Formats: sequence, C-alpha cells, structure tokens
Amino acid sequence: MTRHVTIGTAGHVDHGKTALVKALTGVDTDRWEEEKRRGITIDLGFASFGLGDGWSASVVDVPGHEDFVRNMVAGATGIDVALLVVAADEGIMPQTREHLAILEFLGVHAGAVAITKTDLVDSEWIDLVEEELQQRLATSPVHWHTPVRVSVVNGTGVEDVTASLLEVARQAGERSERDLFRLPVDRSFSMPGAGTVVTGTAWSGAVAVGEEVRVLPGNARARVRGIQVHGEPRDRAEPGRRTALALAGLSKDDAPRGSVAVTSPHWEPTRAMDVLLTLLPGSRSVTQRSRIRVHIGTAEVFARVTPTAAEIPPGGTGAARLRLEQPLVARCGDRGIVRSYSPVTTVGGCVVVDPHPLPRPRRPVRLEDRAVADPRARLAAAVEVAGRGGIGVRELPVRLGIPPDDVGPLVEDMIAGGAHEVSGRLYAGKVIDDARRTMIATLEGYHKQHPLEPGMPRELLRASLDDLQLGAAVPDMLVAAGELAYDGGTVRSAAFRVQLDAGQAAAVARIEGIVGKQGGQGSTVGELEAEVTGAQRVAEFLVRDGKLVRIGGDRYYATDSLAHVRDQILHHIRESGRGAPSELRVVTGLTRKYLIPILEWMDARGYTRREGDERKLGPKADRPDD
Repeated sequence: MTRHVTIGTAGHVDHGKTALVKALTGVDTDRWEEEKRRGITIDLGFASFGLGDGWSASVVDVPGHEDFVRNMVAGATGIDVALLVVAADEGIMPQTREHLAILEFLGVHAGAVAITKTDLVDSEWIDLVEEELQQRLATSPVHWHTPVRVSVVNGTGVEDVTASLLEVARQAGERSERDLFRLPVDRSFSMPGAGTVVTGTAWSGAVAVGEEVRVLPGNARARVRGIQVHGEPRDRAEPGRRTALALAGLSKDDAPRGSVAVTSPHWEPTRAMDVLLTLLPGSRSVTQRSRIRVHIGTAEVFARVTPTAAEIPPGGTGAARLRLEQPLVARCGDRGIVRSYSPVTTVGGCVVVDPHPLPRPRRPVRLEDRAVADPRARLAAAVEVAGRGGIGVRELPVRLGIPPDDVGPLVEDMIAGGAHEVSGRLYAGKVIDDARRTMIATLEGYHKQHPLEPGMPRELLRASLDDLQLGAAVPDMLVAAGELAYDGGTVRSAAFRVQLDAGQAAAVARIEGIVGKQGGQGSTVGELEAEVTGAQRVAEFLVRDGKLVRIGGDRYYATDSLAHVRDQILHHIRESGRGAPSELRVVTGLTRKYLIPILEWMDARGYTRREGDERKLGPKADRPDD
C-alpha cells in the first residue's frame, strides 16, 4: 500500500527552490510567463514524485520573495513536512527566517534541509553556512533532518535530498479518511467540458464523484463532476493529496482562493474565534483592538484582537478573541499565521481553541484549559463554558477538532460523569441541577401567588429558563422523577392541591351564590368584581371545579342553570323539529341578548347545529353530559 505525504518548500527568493524541485521531480513548477521572465516564483507551483519504499509525495513550491509571502502561507498550510532551501552563497536571509517561523507556527512536524548552489562556493564557506543554519535549526520545534549539500548544476546531492525527504516523510502523521472532508481552495478556473475547477490540498476526509459539496463561506452548492489527483482521473480523493474537483453548477467566482470545499453540514463559517496567540520576539505588543491579518488555510482576513489580558507582549503567548472582518472556516486545533496590518510582516501565529465561541461567556474562559491534547478534557471545558446554552453534539467534530466517529464515545463518557444530553445538546450536570432547582422554585412561587389555580401554564414554566430546549426538557425530567405533575396544559408540584383558606372559601360561596341567582342570564366579570374583590380568579376556580361555565370572554353561568336552559332548548327542538330564536326566547324566558350567546355555545359543543337563523339537533343532542 502506497503512503502519501505533502511536502512544502520554504526559503529566501532566488535560493533555488524551484530548480531543486525540477531536479527532484522533472517538473518546472513555474507556470506563468511572468515567473519565467523574472526568474522568480510568484504563485504556488505543484509537482508529484515517488520517494521510494512505498511513498509518494505532492510538492507545493512556494514563492520566496517578501512581496508574495501571503502566497507562501497559502501553500504552506496543510503540508505534512517541509523542504527548507538555503543557498550556499548567501546563507540565512530574511525570508529564510520568516519562512522558518511560519512553518513553526503552522506546527509542521519534520523537515529536510537542502544547502543549494554549492558549486558556487568552496567547502570552507559551505561549512560556515551550515554551522549558522544548524544553530538556528537547533532552536526550532520542527524536527529537521541533517542538511544535504546539493547542486542542481552538476547533480550532486539530489538523490540525498530524496533520501532525506523519505526519512522525514516517515515522521509525518497519517491523515484520516473518516474525518470531515475539507479542501481549502488555492485556485479556481473554468475549463471547457469540465465547468468550474477548484484545486487545493485535501486537509482531511475524502470526497467521491457524484457527491454534493458546499463552498464556504458563500455556501454555494455544487456536484462533483470529476476528480483529478496530480492530473490523473480518480473516482475518489483522499486526504493529503493535491486534488482538483470539477464542480457542476458553480461559477469560479463562487470559489475564490480562501474559500473551502466541504461535504458535511457540520462546517459553518465564523466571524469570531478564541485562539492562543504567540508573538515573535522583536514584534510589537498586541493590545485591545489591535488590527491584524489572519491566515488560516488559504484564506487571509483582517481581524481585531481582544486579548484576555491587557496585552500580549513580544515573544509571549496569550489567549485572545479574534473578531473577523470577513467570515472564514476554521476548526479547533487549526493553526494560523498572524501578520501585522501595516507594514505587512509576519508577527506570530495562533491556534484555534474555539471556532464558534459564545458572544458573552457567563464565566471567565481559560482557553489554556481548552487547548489541551485530550479531547475529553477539551469537551469538559467546552461544556462548562457553554453553561445553560449547552453545546450541540453535531457541532463537536468542528468544535473539538475530532473525527465524527469519536464523538459518540466522548459523549457517553460525559454522560457517565454526570452530564446530560438534551435534544441533541450536551449540558454539564450542574447546569441541569440548577435548572431543576430554578423550575421548582418558580413553580412554588407561582402556587403561592395563584393559590386557586391548579398549576402553572406549561409554556410559562418553560420560559422561566433562558434556554428553550432546557425549558422544554427539564419539566419532563422532574415529572419522571415524581417531583412535578402535568394536569392538562398546566404543571404543578406533585404535592400541590388547591386548598381554600377561610377568606377564599367565603369568596367562592359568595360568587357561586351570585351567579346561581342570575339563572340563564349569568353574570359578567364586571358585575362580580363589584361584589367581590378578585372575583375573576374565584370564578375561574369555580369553572375548573365544574361549578360554573364561562361563555365568551366574561360571562359566567351556574352549571345547573345553564344545563336547565340547554335542556329547554333541546326539548323544544325535538318536539318541533327546529327552533327559531323568536320561539326559543319564549321557551327560555331570555331576551336575545342572553339567548344568542347560549345558542352559539350549544352550536360549538355539538348540541345544536345552525341552519340559516334556525337551530336543529346536533350530533351530541342525545348525550349532552358527555
């Protein structure tokens, strides 16, 4: 089985990167006429070759001139190993140092080193260059292989460079096909017969012909019409390879450099990120609202920095929030390059801790606690920070930077440790406990304020929590635990029962007596309030108790009085086959003002049905007490 690695070149302008790549691969990666005319690389170039021993490689050749560092960063992101090129006649130069810093900030694990143009100087001078280079590399977190002396003019050392690249390739981590597919776009163009073609290095996951992709941040959708990997047609593209996707239904303007092709709905653009930001020694401090340039993937966006401390000093590392002026796509663990707004120079790097942070966290956020290697610790910290908002389980592959298959076991571990999954969101156990206590206290307060009501409306109780999903789920938990009980559209404490004190009992008796005396005319709220303070609450209690019936918005009838009028009307209709209001007024002794609302109530209950201005028996006329 062939293993694959992506190699990115690095080094100062005119140190021979492109010539060395051609000597290694046979491919001239300078594609543009201007590059050939000026003799320098301007944009990214690409080649592939076999390293031997079952290894193949994609080479991304980057420009070395300071004017094209942004292109260099776009090419360097996503590489597995580096090929650092230093010319023997010049040694370490400004872009050598800058490119080294970029590779280190991007977390490149290992690299090969080539000292080129050795045919131009004597061996003693080369020794001095190598000594200086070794001193700089000794301070680097990248595992650099022993420098190789090479000359593409006479061919010496070229095979040794290949051998060195093979050694560092073996140190590269393997990319997962079961992860979410993501391809940062570095080129897009139209091709007759193929439509729009986007190219880039697939960072993770795989994509197949026929699948739908989204191109973010614009959210354009397209179908994969064809795939090429290093110019060869494929049915499927795997991670870590230079890939070209022919996309149907998409214009090249929908997929500019800096956009990202994805297949999963988990990916969403962001305008804010929490990061750990590290500055180079000698750079300026980053303070509140400092404006910077952020490079992640192939994207470059402007951002304002909000450090959690007053500032991040040169050479220091600190937590910060980046507020992006344009959206980009990022994931926990992504590494980026930070460049100053003006003059444009590389000043540091960042690691994304949370690509979708809360706008205003309810508690201090220690990003250092969330930038740890253990995804369980990252998840525990993220759930803690999320508070009552919880964190969506479907968001975790992006929020934690893990493959989707790893999410289930992590969530199970969290639940076993006391967390709760509610409607697809994960909450800390403390959050659920606090929510339960809040709801119980809210309900008990409602019972005290409304002692005549059987319970609190469910929707009102749900709204007592500022998270709607928790508000809907926690009552169910409390009911299942026997602490609350549902009663129709209301919810009550399990032990709560309406109990009347002496004053309330007197008011109940008074209202019942008043309404009972009115017979079929009933009593309005206004009439009752004139006799008893808080009459409507008492009347509604009697409605729930079955002693009164409310018709319309504000008129109450004694249940037996209304039943008597109803039976009079039904008896007349049975005898006559119909009943006009004029006849029913005589039967009931009620004026039209009182009769019509009762007839409409009977229609609604199915006791009668209206035909024109008359009533006939309805479907429930023979069972009026059901």
